[in-house]
Amino acid sequence: MPPPTQPPPSSPDDPEPSVAREMDDEDLVEELLVTVNSARAFAEFRRAQRKECANLLRWLQLVLPLLEELRDAAPRLTDDAYRRLTLLGRALAAARRLLRSCHDGSKIYLALESETVLAKFRSVYEKMHSALDGMPYAELAISDEVKEQVELMNAQLMRCKKRTDTQDMELSMDIMVILQNKEDERNADRAILERLAKKLELQTLAELRAETKAVKKIINERNGQQGDSTKQIIDLLNKFKEIAGVDEKNVLGDVSMPRSLDKCPSLMIPNDFLCPITLEIMTDPVIVASGQTYERRSIQKWLDSGERTCPKTRQPLAHLSLAPNYALKNLILQWCEKNMVELQKREPEPAAGEQDDKRKEDIPSLVEGLSSLHPDVQRKAAKKIRMLSKESPENRSLIADSGGIPALIGLLACPDKKVQENTVTSLLNLSIDDKNKVLITRGGAIPLVIEILRNGSPEAQENSAATLFSLSMLDENKAAIGSLGGLAPLVELLRSGTARGKKDAATAIFNLVLTPQNKARATQAGIVPALLRVMDDRGLGMVDEALSIFLLLSSHAACRAEIGTTAFVEKLVRLIKDGTPKNKECALSVLLELGTNSRPLLVHGLRFGLHEDLSKIAKNGTSRAQRKANSLIKLARKC
Repeated sequence: MPPPTQPPPSSPDDPEPSVAREMDDEDLVEELLVTVNSARAFAEFRRAQRKECANLLRWLQLVLPLLEELRDAAPRLTDDAYRRLTLLGRALAAARRLLRSCHDGSKIYLALESETVLAKFRSVYEKMHSALDGMPYAELAISDEVKEQVELMNAQLMRCKKRTDTQDMELSMDIMVILQNKEDERNADRAILERLAKKLELQTLAELRAETKAVKKIINERNGQQGDSTKQIIDLLNKFKEIAGVDEKNVLGDVSMPRSLDKCPSLMIPNDFLCPITLEIMTDPVIVASGQTYERRSIQKWLDSGERTCPKTRQPLAHLSLAPNYALKNLILQWCEKNMVELQKREPEPAAGEQDDKRKEDIPSLVEGLSSLHPDVQRKAAKKIRMLSKESPENRSLIADSGGIPALIGLLACPDKKVQENTVTSLLNLSIDDKNKVLITRGGAIPLVIEILRNGSPEAQENSAATLFSLSMLDENKAAIGSLGGLAPLVELLRSGTARGKKDAATAIFNLVLTPQNKARATQAGIVPALLRVMDDRGLGMVDEALSIFLLLSSHAACRAEIGTTAFVEKLVRLIKDGTPKNKECALSVLLELGTNSRPLLVHGLRFGLHEDLSKIAKNGTSRAQRKANSLIKLARKC
């Protein structure tokens, strides 16, 4: 039987096996150019991802000369060149999708899922690097200048895809505090909400409408999946709408319909009949100075919140008068009668307006009463100012303009515990406004607030901690509070205060240790044993807050020396094994920081069978936990 025929040996000149080509060479290059130029069209990005977006855009700009030279030279592409340009096309398409998401996607989603988004950026960098690494420039007739430029960019991509992520810790903690304190309506937490709204640029009606649209898109895409994450996004959106004075809670519906129209949902309501703020049919339409019409109650709520612009056009309002729109009201009534729709009856509230005016007239005399020689007058004035300062931005502004801040600071040293409590709480309410933060600090309030934190009543201590937190939102105040001895009494409140006091102390401490010098001060004040007690008290529900502070402290060498014990690592291991998804995420972050700086600590943790848990979390954990677990697995292999 003849031997089987063997294929002839290939010679070096034989062509490589051909690749399947879905389009002509010229079309492929043209498609790459279109993809890059369309991606570069996105110019404005969400705050949390602006740095990464700017980097990606810069690299797209550097790829452009390579593609333009290819288009002009129009060389015949070898299979290798075609394959690499196809890979580059996929990378560029992924970059365009990512830039679009960061341009018009949900701002809340991008903040909550910042780790997932960063992972997507790294994936794009890796795809671009893989496509460009080994590109046959000689075959493509590319100039030396463009080749050097692209190779330099590729080296930067290589470094960038290896870079560890840097989370916005302040943003992360703010979100955690707001989501956990769902029923806490104190102005301290409102201040965090307002800072979040400012950071995420979700303050104006137009911004909130765009965010609502983006959230609805996410809900549709998820199709019932990731329920907890979706609920958090909706909760935050509703909170932002509430502080902006927008009465539109029904994120899932297209229009928030009034109860009177429930029986006829198919009715097409003329758009002009709907209030632009609530999207409900108007019963008392009024015209503002910009010429736009709103439901009286809605626009009054907007103005009472301190706004002085038209919600729809954002024009400054020349005056705050509201003129009844009788013509539109008659049209609405005729339409309702014709379609048998009964409008909701709403009682007028003239008395409330008159009462507000009376309160505003009282403020200057109340401020004067704070400096009275009669203790009873001071006591009543402080109590009334506390109430009024909580109600509205207009009241806070009037109190400050009437000299209320220096008068309140003067009362902080009053021996009467109740006066102290009302006074420091008034300053907490006033400190919501940034300009008032500056006035309170310059007036010398910080040492006096710290003294009340040490020796005041339990409620006064809680609100003193909240006041220090609010003031520490200004970076210059973080160092001032630390240098004036604010961390030691905060640590003591964390150790022995009420449940509310411990939460206030933890929030303030977190904000303060964002500044490096305060990390050492907190450690010297005994923050580590205090946080360990908080972690052990599961009834407090503050494990995640404690771990977030530990994560900040572990980046400082002196603090890390105290935190980095085998006993603490064993606590982290238990949380990674048995904690909530958020517990696991936070514990992994701390263990990764400690293990990166001390391999023996990581080795100790691995002795407790952590490998299996890391593998499970890497597959099924939250997006951030998956990333931390994978990083720990890689680090463990090196050990």
